[in-house]
Amino acid sequence: MAQKVNEVMTPVPVAVSPDTSLVEVGDLMRRHGIGDVLVVHEGRLRGLVTDRDIVVRAVAAQRDMAATKVAEICSTNMITITPGEDADAAVRLMRRHAVRRLPVVDGDRPIGMVSIGDLAVQRDERSALADISAEPPNT
Repeated sequence: MAQKVNEVMTPVPVAVSPDTSLVEVGDLMRRHGIGDVLVVHEGRLRGLVTDRDIVVRAVAAQRDMAATKVAEICSTNMITITPGEDADAAVRLMRRHAVRRLPVVDGDRPIGMVSIGDLAVQRDERSALADISAEPPNT
């Protein structure tokens, strides 16, 4: 029987409000060893910001990291998946949309995150991607 997204996702993703500064977002990423944070307003998913978004949309544009709010640079056109979908559906969505992570939602409320690394570990724990994904984050 195929695994479901809720069996491979990371539950309780790190989330911030839209008015959180990029300094705070970066600090959360560092402390949690992650490269993405959800943007949530009143419990509803409003965006996703990655470490790459911060570099490309803020650092490279010489924005003030303390004054810039995450809502100003986050992606708002997100591809999401529900927890009951097959993990294979997550793989297909990632391929089709060239993304590495998908917020897992119940309606418009985020409940988890599934990444290409989560799926690699689930599918073949001996693969190079699984090895890299299982390593502790850089400090």
